[in-house]
Amino acid sequence: MGRVEGKVAIVTGAASNPGLGYVTAMTLAREGAKVVVTDLDLSGAEACAAAIRDAGGEALALAQDVTEEKRWQEVIAETTAAFGKLDVLVNNAGIAILAPIEELSLAQWNKQIEVNLTSVFLGCKAAIPALRAAGGGSIVNLSSVAGLVGLPTCSAYGASKGGVRIMSKSLAVELGKDNIRCNSVHPGVIWTNMQAAATGASDPSGVDAGVSRIPLGRVGKAEDIANCVLYLASDESNYVTGTEFTVDAGMTAQ
Repeated sequence: MGRVEGKVAIVTGAASNPGLGYVTAMTLAREGAKVVVTDLDLSGAEACAAAIRDAGGEALALAQDVTEEKRWQEVIAETTAAFGKLDVLVNNAGIAILAPIEELSLAQWNKQIEVNLTSVFLGCKAAIPALRAAGGGSIVNLSSVAGLVGLPTCSAYGASKGGVRIMSKSLAVELGKDNIRCNSVHPGVIWTNMQAAATGASDPSGVDAGVSRIPLGRVGKAEDIANCVLYLASDESNYVTGTEFTVDAGMTAQ
């Protein structure tokens, strides 16, 4: 308990359960953070915030389209008004439209770049003044193994997530003087509602987790990613910035 005690965190895309944002928000709150959970789905965000409060934590739910610059400014302002500061930003919101490139429309390409990459730019830009005012902080950007290696049907998704990776490194160099750290997290095959929608599987057993693809031979859980984010949000990682954390059971080691 208490690994992020006293910190204030924003987690985007936190409505879906099971989902990386939902479990990350719950994990940060369990370890002492006050958490602002945002999502297009306000009722889902409210459910996450209610679960945090029921467990004894503090949380605020906000409706947010992460592609809207003005809304980002409002979310930061509402966070600091409610909790006095901002220490941690977790850019988790994202979508996946998987298709061979010849079948991918320009609209689908643009949508993934907008939601997965442009939103991270907007979030980081909006949060920097508040993080600086708090004396520094941590930005954790959710990328993917598709942002590290080529995967079929992932041309747009991989391009967006690869952009998140290199932008995170650039921000780490740019913001080090302000004691603002920035790192990216690259999940492998993790069982979430988004994974189910992308693969058409109804449970983890329906996802291809063969030993030839995943050395540990199993699909990961959202908690596996949340625990990595927790480390990066905490002071345990105060000398860690500009790097990528691959949480993929060895998938990209091959």
